[in-house]
Amino acid sequence: MPSKPRPIAERERIDRSVFEAEIVPAAQPVVLRGQVSDWPLVAAAIASDTAFCAALRAQASTVAGEAWFGPPVIDGRFGYDDTLTAHNFDRRLATVDQLLDLIMRQRDDAAPWAIYAGAMPVARHVPGFAATHAMPLIDADRHMLVSLWLGNRTKTAAHWDLPQNLACVLAGRRRFTLFPTDQVANLYVGPIDFTLAGQPSSLADIEKPDFERYPKLAEAFDHALTAELAPGDVIYMPSLWWHAVTGLEPLGAMINYWWRDGPARMTTPMLSLKHALMTMAGLPPNEKAAWRTMFEHYLFCDDPVAHLPQGARGILGELSTEARQRLVAELSAALRP
Repeated sequence: MPSKPRPIAERERIDRSVFEAEIVPAAQPVVLRGQVSDWPLVAAAIASDTAFCAALRAQASTVAGEAWFGPPVIDGRFGYDDTLTAHNFDRRLATVDQLLDLIMRQRDDAAPWAIYAGAMPVARHVPGFAATHAMPLIDADRHMLVSLWLGNRTKTAAHWDLPQNLACVLAGRRRFTLFPTDQVANLYVGPIDFTLAGQPSSLADIEKPDFERYPKLAEAFDHALTAELAPGDVIYMPSLWWHAVTGLEPLGAMINYWWRDGPARMTTPMLSLKHALMTMAGLPPNEKAAWRTMFEHYLFCDDPVAHLPQGARGILGELSTEARQRLVAELSAALRP
């Protein structure tokens, strides 16, 4: 039998200096208990669901965002149909006010429709949030995405996110189950070019794992970490860690902060992976092995062209705007049919 997931490491409320000097460089998930317990929306949620809804409505805009709706038969678990060519839910537009109405209307139903609105930009949907809910762990001048998540008892399939993530629970308890990036081969990942929300996700139900259908999942669980978060708790998730999230209450809400380290010009390396699949997937084994050596040298060595002067490093040096445009044009031309 696989091991039960181990608890995620925990810290009490910390300051930004500790976060930047200890938490981020370690590149390991950490739960920060009570980190945002002084937020007004958290205080409202602790008082009651009704109080939370009133407080959130007071700050919400009338702008509609995308939300997922799944019939009771999916038991809150958004994913694919049996063919893996369609999803088991519908996408509709709704405002924060409408979503809260729909969630609260069926909060006592034994088999509710699954409702999930993810990554709703806070500046657009809750414009007053930032002024009353400070996040002291991250430099306010850093480029980041701040998003609202609303739903009921839903299950988000295990997936990874490119940015680093601080997820802050506003209302309802949530269970996070995390797997290191190197467990990709054991998580039975679905299509990478037909995803649920942009990132590839596991086909396995992490809450009810079927080890007969997915035998390698047992190895993934030997490396899994888990934690249950209450309103006011925060979890730090490093880039590319797999995570499944389960809402444990009839009403759940979360705010997350996404940011990336590295040059601002960088786009997602997922594009490189897709391009590599186009150009390398059918190569003979000996050629694949040779290209692995090339990738290891040029991408993962500290300075593969230290012997070249700066002006002769080309793409491996500092790209000018003109050189970058030429490179984009070259790649675009190669991708045309």
